Amino acid sequence: MRTIKEIIVVEGRNDTNTLQRWFDCDTIETGGDRIDPETITRIRQAQKTRGVIIFTDPDSPGEHIRRWINDQVPGCKQAFIEKAKARTKKKVGVEHAGKEDLEEALSHCVTFTDRGETITYAQFLDSGCIGRKALRFAVCETFHIGPCNAKTCFKRLNQMGITPDQLEKAVSQYAGNCDSQKNKRNSK
Repeated sequence: MRTIKEIIVVEGRNDTNTLQRWFDCDTIETGGDRIDPETITRIRQAQKTRGVIIFTDPDSPGEHIRRWINDQVPGCKQAFIEKAKARTKKKVGVEHAGKEDLEEALSHCVTFTDRGETITYAQFLDSGCIGRKALRFAVCETFHIGPCNAKTCFKRLNQMGITPDQLEKAVSQYAGNCDSQKNKRNSK
């Protein structure tokens, strides 16, 4: 059983149960998107002593919780899981993911810090990530930043210090593939 040093911030008890089934880990549960001040205090303390991994559900409320915690407690590690890997027919959440997918997400944590602008907006626009959702999501997957809209993608890439060359390499790896998928859909 893999031990995780950091404390993992999750949304609820089911997330904790799933993670503790596969990992030796401790969690802090937010109890949903209305995080009380005491929980934020616990997260701050955990960040100082052991470090924190934010691992919220891959949906809008989970993203809202992630952003709010990041604003209150900067420097936390981030783990993202694809929506397709964390869902049932009716629900989406960390608790629905399998062991391998959870291991993958936790082994590719990223940290967002304010590093200034490493990629200009013009460079990001030229990359094709705006208006090409499949390409943008492929780039997000490459850098393990979770699928997001163009504005959030631009912000996260800069917070990770991604260079224009790194972005160009990621885009070139997927651009042709994303275009061929789009052409297949349009021809149907």
